Amino acid sequence: MSKVGTALIIGAGDDTGSAIAKAFARENLTVCVTRRLRHLEKLDTLVRDIQAEGGQAHAKPCDARDEAAMMTLFEEVEAIGPLEVVVFNIGANVRFGITDTTERVFRKVWKMACLSGFLTGREAAKHMRPRGRGTIIFTGATASLRGAAGFSAFSSAKHGLRALAQSMARELGPEGIHVGHTVIDGMIDSNFIREMVPDVDDRRERDAILNPDHIAQAYVDLHKQPRTAWTFEMDLRPYCETW
Repeated sequence: MSKVGTALIIGAGDDTGSAIAKAFARENLTVCVTRRLRHLEKLDTLVRDIQAEGGQAHAKPCDARDEAAMMTLFEEVEAIGPLEVVVFNIGANVRFGITDTTERVFRKVWKMACLSGFLTGREAAKHMRPRGRGTIIFTGATASLRGAAGFSAFSSAKHGLRALAQSMARELGPEGIHVGHTVIDGMIDSNFIREMVPDVDDRRERDAILNPDHIAQAYVDLHKQPRTAWTFEMDLRPYCETW
């Protein structure tokens, strides 16, 4: 009997990442969720939530910046089942003026948001390529397209991630592997935003903030597209967002 396919979510955070993991579990994929080891308790909670819905899930703590750890992670996931979907969902959004941006901050943000994406994409390609199928989705942001004041580190990393995704799509698409990049352009209804934005309840009432579950459904839709009409880049924003 063949094994059930797997979906690996790199950066299965409390809101969007968790919603993406749950959405793919509902598609009858075995979901493996990844965050750094210090978030193991939250990963375990997410796994229990997925299992409570009848899905299959495994917690796989890993530092996505560590090449050896990432190679091991992908081997472990493949042992569970063939990789059908890989989502890179690490944010690393920080704001510093250019003269306040230290080399350490710039390098750390680049490693989290760009280098980790490269390691994710490379390892995914290694395992999907022999089968000639699979979906790799990179989560981008407004900063992927334009750099705003105070976001030199974040914008640089996200620009780099988008270029990586473009290059991979052109290389791997003809081999049957769907590579996509999403531009999340707007506030997400997340724990961080709820703490920082006083009118978040009003925004939610007016559908003026991105819903993590709706983002997750867009990712599932991207994965399920027929290869006669693949989307590389998908913009997601509330109807009232200026852009």
